[in-house]
Amino acid sequence: MNRLFFWSLTSALAGFLFGFDTVVISGAEQKIQELWGLSDFVHGLAISMALWGTVLGSLVGSWPTDQFGRKKTLLWIGILYFVSAVWSGLATDVYSLMVARFIGGLGVGISTVAAPLYISEIAPPEKRGRLAGMFQFNIVFGILIALLSNYLLGGIGENPWRWMLGIEAVPALVYTVMCFMIPESPRWLLVRRGDREHALSVLAMINDTSTPVEVEKLASEITAASEVSTTASSFWSKSLKVPITLAILIAFFNQLSGINAILYFAPRIFELTGLGEKAALLQSVGIGVTNLVFTFVGLWLIDRLGRRTLLYIGSFGYIISLGLCAWAFFSESFSIVPACIFGFIAAHAVGQGAVIWVFISEIFPNRSRAVGQSLGSFTHWFFAATLTLVFPKVVSAFPAGYVFLFFCLMMVLQLVWVKMMVPETKGVSLEEMQRKLGIGEA
Repeated sequence: MNRLFFWSLTSALAGFLFGFDTVVISGAEQKIQELWGLSDFVHGLAISMALWGTVLGSLVGSWPTDQFGRKKTLLWIGILYFVSAVWSGLATDVYSLMVARFIGGLGVGISTVAAPLYISEIAPPEKRGRLAGMFQFNIVFGILIALLSNYLLGGIGENPWRWMLGIEAVPALVYTVMCFMIPESPRWLLVRRGDREHALSVLAMINDTSTPVEVEKLASEITAASEVSTTASSFWSKSLKVPITLAILIAFFNQLSGINAILYFAPRIFELTGLGEKAALLQSVGIGVTNLVFTFVGLWLIDRLGRRTLLYIGSFGYIISLGLCAWAFFSESFSIVPACIFGFIAAHAVGQGAVIWVFISEIFPNRSRAVGQSLGSFTHWFFAATLTLVFPKVVSAFPAGYVFLFFCLMMVLQLVWVKMMVPETKGVSLEEMQRKLGIGEA
């Protein structure tokens, strides 16, 4: 188990870099605007460039993951992060910074495809949830470390923002070196490479208590399931309609909860309640701590209660917290808003936050898993970018109570979706999951 944990942790560290890279710009953005005298439009474009790189990376991430393998893709993600960090720290103008941040965004997008997918393919069914869930935990941990790093580096030299952005090169280098020590996914070796001998050696290391006969049987099951899934000639086929629908909807509802809008604009929301700027920022730090603590709770529960149960818990938590937020703004009972926001973050961390990347990586057959993960990831980032773009205008155009009421109603729809459509994947092998969803039977 120690070996398997190390391999999973290494892959999950791509999530740490994801969280760090996404948030670290927050400590530098004002200084960058002042330094180069940027207009609001150019400044917004520079700050959002990593997000657009993420959208593209998630869209194309399945290609290197399938073509070159899970291990090589994870390795190159580390190189993208390293190049982006060094280049960002040394950027001589805003356009150079944009290119550097876009490269980092590509790494983020591809990591949301390759990392959860790799862990799901090496993990035994009974441990897959918490091992793959480490990716989400590392995202949240990376966010907190980025905020702490920005605070500690804030007074260094004339341009501390360069250190803030450049310091990411250190964990990126460590992660890249660690990637040399992980094996290739046995399912990729069997299904894409056709290298049975190498796959058997990896499966034997993963299932170190199994006999050679049992390992051979498992390899044969993986190969047989792959042959069944190839009865459909393309990804967009009737055979895969169930996992495709599930992947799109879980990503859609993830963002229609309002999570990214609330995370990115927390100080603005708290200021709407009458809190001063400093108090609002302090409450925002509380969001980060709450997110980390309850992500850990979700990680502990995911293989005990199951994915579907956590989505139920998260849905009810969303509906209660968002509904109370809407009522608070309508009735001007602002004192309960911080507690409601913390409750919302806790519900997300235990529910959608813990489940989304694990669930998407489990529901597609081996041959289509990379493309399926890419689809879910792209849907997630597309709605994240869109909501982040429109949220400030929406809050200005409509009373905040209506905004929270809209998110609350979306979570009522999520609850109905979980009840009507979502299967439980806890403790089910990837190949058995394929049979459970009827893939290859059409």
